[in-house]
Amino acid sequence: MLGSVACWLHVANLLASLAIAGAHGQTCTTTTTTGQTSATATCRNEPRFFERVAPRGDRYLVGVGKADITGPIVEIALAGYGKFEQGGTGLRQRLYSRAFVVADIENPQDRVVYLVLDDLAGDTAVRYGLFEALASFGDEYSVYNHNNVALTATHSHAGPGAWFNYFLLQTPTLGFDRQSYQAIVDGAALSIKRAHDSLQEGYLDVGTTEIRNASINRSLHAYLHNPEDERARYPSSVDTTMTVLRLQRSSDDRAIGIFTWFAVHGTSLYNNNTHVAGDNKGVAAWMFEKAMEADDSAADDFVAGFSQANAGDVSPNTLGAWCEDGSGVMCSFDMSSCPSGRTDACKGRGPEFRALDNGVKSCYEIGRRQFDGAREVYDAMDHSTTPITGSIKAFHFFQDMTYWKFHLPNGTEASTCAAGLGYSTAAGTTDGDGLGGFVQGTTTAPSMGPRAWLNHPLRSLWSALFKILKSPSAEQRRCHGAKPVLLDAGGVTFPYAWEPNLVDMQMLRIGQMFIAVSPSEITTMAGRRWKAAIAQEARRLMATESPIPLVVGPANTYAHYVTTPEEYTAQRYEGSSTMFGPNQLPAFINLTTSNMHYLTSKANPMAMTRRPKAPNHTNSSISLFPGVFYDRTPSSRPFGHVIRQPRPAYKRGDVVRATFQGANPRNNLRLEETYLALEREVFPGRWTRVLDDADWFLLYSWRRTSLVLGYSEVDATWETGGTDLEPGRYRIRYYGDARRMFGGVSAFEGTTEGFTLR
Repeated sequence: MLGSVACWLHVANLLASLAIAGAHGQTCTTTTTTGQTSATATCRNEPRFFERVAPRGDRYLVGVGKADITGPIVEIALAGYGKFEQGGTGLRQRLYSRAFVVADIENPQDRVVYLVLDDLAGDTAVRYGLFEALASFGDEYSVYNHNNVALTATHSHAGPGAWFNYFLLQTPTLGFDRQSYQAIVDGAALSIKRAHDSLQEGYLDVGTTEIRNASINRSLHAYLHNPEDERARYPSSVDTTMTVLRLQRSSDDRAIGIFTWFAVHGTSLYNNNTHVAGDNKGVAAWMFEKAMEADDSAADDFVAGFSQANAGDVSPNTLGAWCEDGSGVMCSFDMSSCPSGRTDACKGRGPEFRALDNGVKSCYEIGRRQFDGAREVYDAMDHSTTPITGSIKAFHFFQDMTYWKFHLPNGTEASTCAAGLGYSTAAGTTDGDGLGGFVQGTTTAPSMGPRAWLNHPLRSLWSALFKILKSPSAEQRRCHGAKPVLLDAGGVTFPYAWEPNLVDMQMLRIGQMFIAVSPSEITTMAGRRWKAAIAQEARRLMATESPIPLVVGPANTYAHYVTTPEEYTAQRYEGSSTMFGPNQLPAFINLTTSNMHYLTSKANPMAMTRRPKAPNHTNSSISLFPGVFYDRTPSSRPFGHVIRQPRPAYKRGDVVRATFQGANPRNNLRLEETYLALEREVFPGRWTRVLDDADWFLLYSWRRTSLVLGYSEVDATWETGGTDLEPGRYRIRYYGDARRMFGGVSAFEGTTEGFTLR
């Protein structure tokens, strides 16, 4: 680590030579334990100066925006693992929508909007709500429409649920919650508004790097079903390439943001985590934006979006899947089961799994590795980069995937299937288990006889329930081939549609970048095939010499997975969750590449044939989750009273804890605000905020102490080892809102006594 004297000598030498360039904006120290890098690296921001190199490439209108989308952080189940019992208990990190807008400078109607939500997926209901919100801003925002707005997500499994359009994803949360939904809609719209308001002339460029230590293939058994000669063309069973797009303003050549694409699931935080967070990509984005605060190359309000790619079979649990049943062995290769026969004992292990902290340190570490990769590209971009040139175009349409017929490249007619989910879907994955009694790799429907009920009662019960709902037809069973259909997902319509039949098909063109926006999670090899087909069509149709193809999902809606036809035959979780059958990937490729003429420079995507739209269940969804009735305190304590004060003094690396008399945070989401603040005494009696609850290391936890009386408490935890704050005197402030039994909601605060950090 550079000392302060060395830093100043370095700067002095640079200034003397009239070249303004500097080291990285962060100096970090890490400790190692058992040969592994600690997840609590300490970093401090230092001024970073850069040599301004004149941008190359075409000039565009560019803008970025960021807004808070943190929904209800307690009681409602988190979205992703499908566990009702995984109700939220607090906040590890605020969630955001990050948006970038790029428009043609000569024809500003040609523009694209790309959003990355710190959430599980894009969604139909959220998308419809987003357009309503944009319309409320005025006619100026009518340029944003279904064609050019891509609603993507980091695929974090640690965000609040209850905002989905379709019934099956609503079931773990007892239906739909308007507050959770509105937080995402309003924040996404605000991020676009901020990006729109910041539009200015600028440039784009792109770079790549390889990150080989942040992911593994969790369904290698299925991946190996792909042709050997195809697998031989790639060095890894996962896509290790990170693509980084930089947006620069032309007024001073400062960067206003970056957006990255890298394939890894947002499942570092396990399904026993109950604190809301953006998972590993949320960590990476927070780190990058924090680093840019002290970087001379970056503009104020710099936005860093870490987007998904072909991550369908890609896990952040890089040490593999092990049996947590006392056997100490790795899970079986084909079914991910354990010697005990249990699949729920098979757990993926992240790089810091020994911390036994529900995946928190592993999450931070996988996020750091993505941050490091993005920073490496960013720091090299003034000297080694590809400038973006060419048109800005986009198209979008809804496609009914039920028995849709098309032709494969060899001329053979093919068809998709009516949506169905298989038995292996119910088994879950090594990142998160599913229903009891199911295993991955199930290619024949299990018996429903008396012995099956005796030996596998849970599996038999679920199978019977799904058949009562709607038994798959003979045609559907034949169409799905290797998949025994457990749930006729597209056919169940009570009380409303359980899964989408009409899915979004979308592509964006940003110069020589071509982005397929998928409604499904895309496996590694499926993404490679899709990207190859896009690149081939771009060369043929637009004579693009070096196209940059990307795939991203799940976006715009959630349509589970898409695998290669070969992977499908293995019927691991991903193949079983490929809803529209073995030809779903060829169909997606056909639907995108056959419409790429709408991305040519003279094309008018608005001229596309109108098609039926997906249904919007926002106003008809069931909502069984109760609201907050009232908050009360013991008679001797006001709201905000400090029940447990911090100790008088701590050394760096200690954990500071305080407990307050609290109230339910669902009373006020405090969007764009905070529940907790760490304050530093800068002069006697004068305090300034240095951290809020967007910081990974300032943790908010809420618990009821009496349901009947309405009592609750809030724990504030500051993990000092992860921050770069100087020694000094600090205190913690808590902001809450209480619902009176016969009245409205009123705000209150509580503040601890000061304590010293040595």
